[in-house]
Amino acid sequence: MALGTEIAQKLKELVDRPLTFMHICGTHEAAISRAGLRSVLPENLKIVMGPGCPVCITPQGEIDAALELVEKGCIVATYGDLLRVPGSRGSLESSGGDVRVVQGIHKAVEIAKETDKEVVFISVGFETTAPTVAATILQKPPENFSILSCHRLVPPAMKWLLSQGEARLNGFLLPGHVCTVMGYWEYEEFPVPQVVAGFEPEDILLGLLMLVEQIRSGSARVENAYPRAVTREGNRKAQALMHEVFFPVDVEWRGFPVIPASGLALKSEFEQYDAQKKFGIVFRHTAKHSACICDKVLRGIAEPTDCKLFGKVCTPRTPVGPCMVSHEGACKIWHMYRVKQG
Repeated sequence: MALGTEIAQKLKELVDRPLTFMHICGTHEAAISRAGLRSVLPENLKIVMGPGCPVCITPQGEIDAALELVEKGCIVATYGDLLRVPGSRGSLESSGGDVRVVQGIHKAVEIAKETDKEVVFISVGFETTAPTVAATILQKPPENFSILSCHRLVPPAMKWLLSQGEARLNGFLLPGHVCTVMGYWEYEEFPVPQVVAGFEPEDILLGLLMLVEQIRSGSARVENAYPRAVTREGNRKAQALMHEVFFPVDVEWRGFPVIPASGLALKSEFEQYDAQKKFGIVFRHTAKHSACICDKVLRGIAEPTDCKLFGKVCTPRTPVGPCMVSHEGACKIWHMYRVKQG
């Protein structure tokens, strides 16, 4: 890792004040922790996690809605990560219903084609997965198929974080996967240093160096350290598919209030595939009752090890909060790699 060592040394030379950068991608956190990158950074350079795990930011009310679909006798298809996320009345895993783990929406459609029962796909994810879901809806799946749309959009969450100023952020590492689809033009409205970064250790270190150089020069713009996969405009065809099927709506995020225009709902012409309308499902806000601090971790104002439950009551085998469930969740990642935290 000669290049990485060189970049790390350059960071130590340039960072002359406390700086805090946030990434908004669970894959970034996994890469940072797996490589032990925090141990080679200057002491006054901090990387915090944001709401970059789509499973983690799915609120209890949406998990409860999925459980309600189970109670109505539906076959519920979902990603494995969502299976153990706690709602207010247990999880999909503990529901006792017909819940099936699938790798994507196309597998859920295959299930619907082979049964007369209603099949609902719990459709989570950021802008990365929404175009695939849109493309499937446009192919007119069977009448007994629908989705529970739990999609989220990254820029509105960033806008909320900046407006609150809780984490006192100096800049962002932008999510490489999301930007592969959406480009980075949407982020140009934010008056802070931002860099699109890839997922190799050297990619992340380069992104951090570019952020530090922006701060030292007094600039605030969006730069692209991941040009092999990301362009400013992104994948226009994928964006067009998403916009053809979905429209933005105000939704709650776990750990956040309702964020304007931060979710995706199906347009009226596709409402026959909308499980909320089909089964009369309402997303209800559920108050937090446990000592879990996933909400603070997702806002970048706490680390997993700040939680008194971490590694004790809350483990990957017995998760209390969603951040210990998903492979993109900060708590699960830290539990796996915490020896390398430096």
